[in-house]
Amino acid sequence: MNSRSMPDKPQTGGRPRLRARRLALLALMAAGMSAAKAVMAPLPNIEPVTLLVMLCALAFGPQAFYAVYTFVALEFLLYGFGMWSFAYLYVWTIPAVGAMLLRRCRSRWPFALLSAAFGLLFGALCAIPYLFVGGWAAAVSFWTAGIVFDLIHAAGNFILAALLLPPLRRLLERLQKTDCGSTAHAIRKETEDQ
Repeated sequence: MNSRSMPDKPQTGGRPRLRARRLALLALMAAGMSAAKAVMAPLPNIEPVTLLVMLCALAFGPQAFYAVYTFVALEFLLYGFGMWSFAYLYVWTIPAVGAMLLRRCRSRWPFALLSAAFGLLFGALCAIPYLFVGGWAAAVSFWTAGIVFDLIHAAGNFILAALLLPPLRRLLERLQKTDCGSTAHAIRKETEDQ
């Protein structure tokens, strides 16, 4: 077995070490989340970040949190800090953990349903910081004011996951297996297979 195909070896303390290739893929996932969100910004509450978080969790397991929280840090740097910042510290863990629990499932539908449920509950989850600042009235009014947007968010998430999760999952699995020299070949092969 050569060094490219070897799994991450434990460091001191028993934690796996991030190899340069895996770290680069995680950084690309974080940048992709941020860029995809910016590209889709003109469409109200239709965002590919949930899909990318789930894909990252499927491909990298718990190491996906490096990409998730790099994305969150990028959001803070780009948009500043506000009440939404507190919610971003915990909301993106939900689709990641949900995808990790479903990782053995090859069907798109459980992931599409998870994604839709996350979109539907996004406003309620983001209302939690308002509960501590303004009480129940502030949290409930924040949440109910955005229910229509949560419905759009749920529909968009469902459609994106149902359509894009299977081919993107296969692509990520191939990228993890190939060495750096054949990454372009893996991308071409994936597009030819469709």
